[in-house]
Amino acid sequence: MKYWIVALPVLALAACTNVQVKPVDSGVAMKRVCIHTNPAVRVSDFVTVMQDGFQRHGIAAEIHDGELPASCIYRVDYTALRSWDFKPYLSHAEIRITEHGRLVASATYHLNGKGGLDMGKWKGTKAKIGPVMDRLLANFRP
Repeated sequence: MKYWIVALPVLALAACTNVQVKPVDSGVAMKRVCIHTNPAVRVSDFVTVMQDGFQRHGIAAEIHDGELPASCIYRVDYTALRSWDFKPYLSHAEIRITEHGRLVASATYHLNGKGGLDMGKWKGTKAKIGPVMDRLLANFRP
């Protein structure tokens, strides 16, 4: 019985979600971003969720493979990793916005302990990354 006293807090802590955001400054005049496709990402709706997040904040988001056109001032790079527990789920993601190589904003979503026993780990990409996008763009005013 003594083991449960130690095990329950450890399991509860293992299920914490860690989100770190460096939001876009309010002075940034970002009307359009270019999302640079990451072919290594296997989360099928990740780019769509990012695009929706930008559009909710009045920012056009274009998707580009390979080299970005010179007209792309703001570049979005991302990674998203899946874990597996009966089925695949998003367990880690990073989003970086740069302007000519200078970091403008960034966000990281991470399930500590890959979500542990938290049933929320199986929520969809929109439920996890939508709020991250809103925090990332909270200071932006079109």
